Amino acid sequence: MECKLYQRRGAISYDSSDQTALYIRMLGDVRVRSQVGFEPERRSSHPYLCIDFRTLHTRLGRGSTSGSSAPERRVHRLLSFQRYLHSSRLLRGVPQQIPLHILDEDYTGQARCMLEKVGNWNFDIFLFDRLTNGNSLITLTFHLLNQYGLVELFQLDMVKLWRFLVMVQEDYHSDNPYHNAVHAADVTQAMYCYMREPLLAKSLTSCDILLGLLAAATHDLDHPGVNQPFLIKTDHYLATLYRNTSVLENHHWKSAVGLLRETGLFSHLPAEDSLNMERELGSLILATDISRQNEYLSRFRLHLDQENMCMSNASHRHFILQMALKCADICNPCRPWELSKQWSEKVTEEFFQQGEIEKKHKLEVSPLCDREANTVGNIQIGFMTYVAEPLFAEWARFSDTRLSQTMLGHMGLNKASWGGLQQEQTSVSEEAEPSTAGAEAEDDAARTDGNTATTAGGTSSKEIPQGSRKS
Repeated sequence: MECKLYQRRGAISYDSSDQTALYIRMLGDVRVRSQVGFEPERRSSHPYLCIDFRTLHTRLGRGSTSGSSAPERRVHRLLSFQRYLHSSRLLRGVPQQIPLHILDEDYTGQARCMLEKVGNWNFDIFLFDRLTNGNSLITLTFHLLNQYGLVELFQLDMVKLWRFLVMVQEDYHSDNPYHNAVHAADVTQAMYCYMREPLLAKSLTSCDILLGLLAAATHDLDHPGVNQPFLIKTDHYLATLYRNTSVLENHHWKSAVGLLRETGLFSHLPAEDSLNMERELGSLILATDISRQNEYLSRFRLHLDQENMCMSNASHRHFILQMALKCADICNPCRPWELSKQWSEKVTEEFFQQGEIEKKHKLEVSPLCDREANTVGNIQIGFMTYVAEPLFAEWARFSDTRLSQTMLGHMGLNKASWGGLQQEQTSVSEEAEPSTAGAEAEDDAARTDGNTATTAGGTSSKEIPQGSRKS
């Protein structure tokens, strides 16, 4: 029986004749058909293996007499993984779980009080997410855009903006321990803190600020909860599409552009301006690729050594926005311990979940993803030492402010705290080992005595047939 769904959706699409030529296709009201919905039994037992994200595509049923043209039949629609799940539920007749609306326009109580202090570095995004009923990303981003006057300045349609933010939050995977909408909200709040720093506050244009906030909110859009090496070694179609280069970041960017075009948020702007904003948004998101960390850090260090950073230069301002977003993306070690520890545990759990998937499917376990060989502490100490400290040291050279010193101070304390916890765990393990060894020795002695006694009686326990021994 054919199941029909009428829905307005824009999405990332490609023509099957050239799967590497990605383009954004804005579709109007379309009829999506499926004969039997989705067939999960034909997919891998884990959604990230072999999933191609190419769902809800228009196709002709067997024996159909539809007059659709051949080119239309070749156009497949790419949806985010979240949309795949929602759509598959709809096509199977399962009601879509629509998130509850966020707080009223006045906000309420504690949530409103927290927003008044949204520029504080110790802002508790976990508490804020609870106070906003799980809608921290929508609430925070909308508040910041409005606070800067960007809604009015860019004449953004309130309905389109609201719809865009809701769709962005929905396309983050809530079941990811780390790469979810709360992380995006946290990065957006950190980005706001950096843009308030004196060097940036007096130099950034309204367009810079708009792009910075949107990039922070969408920088991990539709993150599958596994890393790029995982996608490459499982021959995921995204890895092929982006030729194993910044695979996730390219997908986050294209997903964000898809939502911008679907909602028509910038449709009132001149086409050239809209396209330019999409390109610059992509440039910011692509900068968060951790595999290119040294590339950006070396360039940043060179600018600082030569003292040639000019904030009146548009390209230099854009580069600083890239560095700010990179800092915001990995600022967890620089937060107060109570917040930093929670993020550390969440990101490590996501690593370990990937490792369990790899073990289940007989794949080589990725570095840091083996639960048995790693701990939260040693992963975090290594990350701070080789990734976070070099980046934030250079950021402090660029913007030597109270915030920069606060971040470095927190990171030093957090690193020491993880080191202390590591030593405690090691001590406990060492104390437990002698006890275990002693118990094993006593057991061995008891078994030896028992065997000797049995042998003395003329019968060895090894000679008792299986099943003949009485209790």
